[in-house]
Amino acid sequence: MKRLLILLLLSSPVQAASVVPNFTTGVVNSETTTRTEVTEVINIVEYSNATSYTVTGTNINIPGTPSVGANYTQINAGQAFQFSETQMTPGVSKVTDMTRTTVIDSFTTSTSVFTQ
Repeated sequence: MKRLLILLLLSSPVQAASVVPNFTTGVVNSETTTRTEVTEVINIVEYSNATSYTVTGTNINIPGTPSVGANYTQINAGQAFQFSETQMTPGVSKVTDMTRTTVIDSFTTSTSVFTQ
């Protein structure tokens, strides 16, 4: 008897029910946060291939053709003065080392509305 019942249960036809969505409208909200970080390393070496000579000052008598070792004299003795003499020879004239970081934060919100 048990076997007959099991056979009847196993041999009965199976029917599938159709699935139909039960909604008419919907809304989806989405939020996205993004962070972009860029680090730049900048190394610049500048070279000079010539010799240059510069003289500046106040209350200083600078001859018509300044040169290294020229006789510079004070115009008003005992008064305040300023004197600068620079001689550059060929080679490295300037080195720049820089690191900079740029950070960009963005936040995006989107809404999708759908209907059936």
